[in-house]
Amino acid sequence: MKIVFFGTTEFGIPALNALLNSKHEVLSVVTSVGKAGGRGLKLNESPIKKFALTKGIKILQPKSLKDPLFLEDLKLLNPDMNVVIAFRMLPEVVWNMPVLGTINIHASLLPDYRGASPINTCIINGENQTGLTCFKLKHEIDTGDVISQIKVDINTNETFGELHDRLSDLSSNFLLESIEKYIKGEVLLTQGISSKIAKKIYLEDCLIDFNKSCVEITNLVRGLSPNPCAYTLLNGKKIKIFSCDYELINHKLEIGSIIHDKKTLKIACKDGLISLKDIQLEGKKRMDIKSFIIGFKF
Repeated sequence: MKIVFFGTTEFGIPALNALLNSKHEVLSVVTSVGKAGGRGLKLNESPIKKFALTKGIKILQPKSLKDPLFLEDLKLLNPDMNVVIAFRMLPEVVWNMPVLGTINIHASLLPDYRGASPINTCIINGENQTGLTCFKLKHEIDTGDVISQIKVDINTNETFGELHDRLSDLSSNFLLESIEKYIKGEVLLTQGISSKIAKKIYLEDCLIDFNKSCVEITNLVRGLSPNPCAYTLLNGKKIKIFSCDYELINHKLEIGSIIHDKKTLKIACKDGLISLKDIQLEGKKRMDIKSFIIGFKF
């Protein structure tokens, strides 16, 4: 198969590497345009581009996926198939161009958690299982016919970052197996309807509401760690929380009030106490809670 690979984040690197080491031919990698940021406003290129450069692959970075020059480049490549992993929505003129169309790998068990944040949202919602879905792209986002799926148990206390890396690693063999199944013309399954949606996560979604339960708060912290990261405010400054424990106890403390000693910092919530473990105060480095307490004036 002659394949054009669409991707941006590090999630797609294992799958791209698997394609490069397979019998298939990767004609080009399409990725996002680099953005200026940080000191000196240096151009930050996508992880997929950085990886592709080490492999000598042709790279396309259109500002618009409907750019006539970009579309002409794709036509000249004449791929049998497009493969999409962690990229933005494609226009029909792109996904319908190859003779076999475009397949996408999504990090959930579709139709559950279609959308921008499937891994985060599964953990935040307290799910104990997720997985990977390979499907054929069509108009509506994440709704195409399913080619194959694998189920993955979510470990106790597993964070977004840990689950992200596990699913990313699994996607390499999963992609190759899905391509073989698709080529053989095995039956595609039509997706059903689900109320479980993985919407884009904004900064306001990361602010902890201590009126919620210990389990809900802990799941939020897990589901956003290490990025974009759940946070609260302490002395008017943002404090990111990467990990925490909790105690289910009855108390008469004011919700959000702080209890601390030389080793622990706990915050009262609806049904117990949230004990912070790994945090980062605005303007400071990430540190364990003991180190933080030593240097902080309450």
